[in-house]
Amino acid sequence: MNYPKWQYFPSYAQAPTWVSDFIKVIAIHGADVDSRAVENLTSDRVLSHIADDLASLGYHVETGKKAIQKIRRPVLFGEEGVEKVSYEIDAFHDSLGIAVEVEAGRGARGNAVYRDLIRTSLIVGAKYLVLGVMIEYRHQSSGKEVTVRSFEDARSLIEAIFSSRRLGLPFEGILLVGY
Repeated sequence: MNYPKWQYFPSYAQAPTWVSDFIKVIAIHGADVDSRAVENLTSDRVLSHIADDLASLGYHVETGKKAIQKIRRPVLFGEEGVEKVSYEIDAFHDSLGIAVEVEAGRGARGNAVYRDLIRTSLIVGAKYLVLGVMIEYRHQSSGKEVTVRSFEDARSLIEAIFSSRRLGLPFEGILLVGY
């Protein structure tokens, strides 16, 4: 199997040229972030491995938990154009309008994919969403190891959204990446 797994949506459109550069960044760090082999991955850990390479491609990347290290993007403006509502995301490419969200185990079991789809849809200037999820998420349940196929689950959801056309998302495209 090629690493990382990825699919661009809508499936009737060819992936933009920036997609191959993004995929190369994940591939370069596969030894550190491949969820099939690396245990105890968190989204922060994954982001820390790819942050410098994304920054070299023009992304602003969250570098920590302090307010100055976070990436905030506007959603609504109030009186006199003052930002009224904003959301924190993992990375953003200003000139291309690419919002990036990386999810780990919570993304597999905590509906983070749904939240990311809706919240990033509201971000001003977000033309594309890159959603990074684990290929596999393993955890204990009732004393047994359970494997969740996060990438497959997220892909099924996004395929249903684009295929049914009942829920219109404002993105030109979504890149789903399984790390």
